[in-house]
Amino acid sequence: MVDLKAKPYYLSDEDIAWVENTIASMTDEEKVGQLFVNMVTDFTPEGIKKVAETYHPGALRYHNKSAAELWDMVNTFQQCSKVPLLVASNCEAGGNGGVGGGTGVSCGAATAASRDPEVAYKAAKVGGTEAMAIGSNWNFAPIVDLLQNWRNTIVQTRSFCADPDRTVEYAKAFIKGTEECGMATTIKHFPGDGTEENDQHLMMGINDLGCEEWMASFGKVYKELIDAGVKTIMAGHIAQPAWQRKLAGRELDDHEILPATLCPELINGLLKTELGFNGMVVTDASHMIGMFGAMPRSQQLPAAIAAGCDMFLFFNDMEEDFGYMMDGYKNGVITEERMQDALRRILGVKASIGLHKKAAAGTLMPPKEGISVVGCDEHKAIAAECADKFITLVKDTQKMLPLDPAKQKRIRIHFLEGDGKVVAGKLIKDDSGAKIKQSIIEKLQAKGFEVVDGDAASVKGKMEEMMANTDAVLVFIDQVGFAQYNTMRVKWTMPIQQPWYVRQVPTAFISLYLPNYLIDLTMSRTYINCYQDTPEVIDQLIAKLCGESEFKGTPEENVWCGRWDTKL
Repeated sequence: MVDLKAKPYYLSDEDIAWVENTIASMTDEEKVGQLFVNMVTDFTPEGIKKVAETYHPGALRYHNKSAAELWDMVNTFQQCSKVPLLVASNCEAGGNGGVGGGTGVSCGAATAASRDPEVAYKAAKVGGTEAMAIGSNWNFAPIVDLLQNWRNTIVQTRSFCADPDRTVEYAKAFIKGTEECGMATTIKHFPGDGTEENDQHLMMGINDLGCEEWMASFGKVYKELIDAGVKTIMAGHIAQPAWQRKLAGRELDDHEILPATLCPELINGLLKTELGFNGMVVTDASHMIGMFGAMPRSQQLPAAIAAGCDMFLFFNDMEEDFGYMMDGYKNGVITEERMQDALRRILGVKASIGLHKKAAAGTLMPPKEGISVVGCDEHKAIAAECADKFITLVKDTQKMLPLDPAKQKRIRIHFLEGDGKVVAGKLIKDDSGAKIKQSIIEKLQAKGFEVVDGDAASVKGKMEEMMANTDAVLVFIDQVGFAQYNTMRVKWTMPIQQPWYVRQVPTAFISLYLPNYLIDLTMSRTYINCYQDTPEVIDQLIAKLCGESEFKGTPEENVWCGRWDTKL
């Protein structure tokens, strides 16, 4: 059972009295409601009031909108809720994960490339400051998965690296930046992603390490961060068969192996008992097939809480899921002891960041004028400073760089983008790629280069003409997709883009997203990783291409994708 006076809560007797009195005053419906993190889909005051009064959610998550829209939404929800709400954001790389127009600073892989924990701290501080401005108070970050398998697409840029010691160092700096803003932090995805290439959006993940190997890597990370006082942990739809078998106390058939979100051996046993976690556990998103595929939906909801998870991330259908959870409480799948423990942990986190005191003082929401901090010049300057540290020249064996308009005036560029992103179940294809491409062209022209859009050509043409009219080619890859679809392998959308000229015209391949594209670019002799495509990164990249700034990032060993020909 939880100890609210101990780490990570450190509550006073007065705080604990608020927790206990609040629970004692709840109806069964309000207790069940506290277990849910609601994804906001209806931003109207009427819709918000209906959700708050009918389903009593304990927390919110939302899709990014403008700062003003989000502030209004959170303010209305807090006013309509009997118990102050945790409001979760996904500020893994900066404010762009918490609010539309927020400042992207540094994803995990970029931080690792900088080799500087201060970059992690600044990404968290900017993200926390901007998210707090719209009323968020809970960050679903940092990611502490270990990228042991370079083919993993889910955390390839989001995790720091494969080294547990460096991961702990960066995570502690990140947590410090977030908590200085007054937000609760979450480390994820327990028991650990990064060992395989499957995706929990589509199937159950499996961390197949043995118990000792797991404890020396993922376990070391979780233990050190638990000891350091992290407040919440997100459980993934990821199995850890070795530990489940060890703690089950009996022989298990393969079909009994469960994702952590539904596995009492992993949550109550490994996390809360073996590792001594006294904080609050939230499931990963429950719309993922890694959870849907494990058991019927009616069983998933109460089983997650019975297994030791304290909050359930997202409704599928509000009425139906609320009913499933209520049925599980009434029929004893969720025991009264388990319900009380979960509620104490949830309210304990709220009290630990002072939500009850802010609610009483009328300061639960920050002043609306504070949203001016979102995307401010100061934060953009921090983003540029960090980008300067992490952009990585992986190799330039042909000695192509730096570019000089006096010697390489005629530049041809190609821009490879993905097929769109899935948001709220819809495929979204916007013009962001076209805008980035145009920005790159304009910035190169400002440096004195003549730039040709190679994607505009209809046919390849003659090699001799290409050589006569082109001094260098820059191929930008900014392909982001959903789940396993189009997220790792380079997709040449047109034959004209394929690098048929690579041995006769100096060519640089520049990834604006995933760092492991060399698997498809073994012909490359110049390759750069930027990790993200923000305006600040593009500015710093152009300066480095032109020799105005040195490349400072350091690649991870897995950048070579386990092949010798990627190093040529």
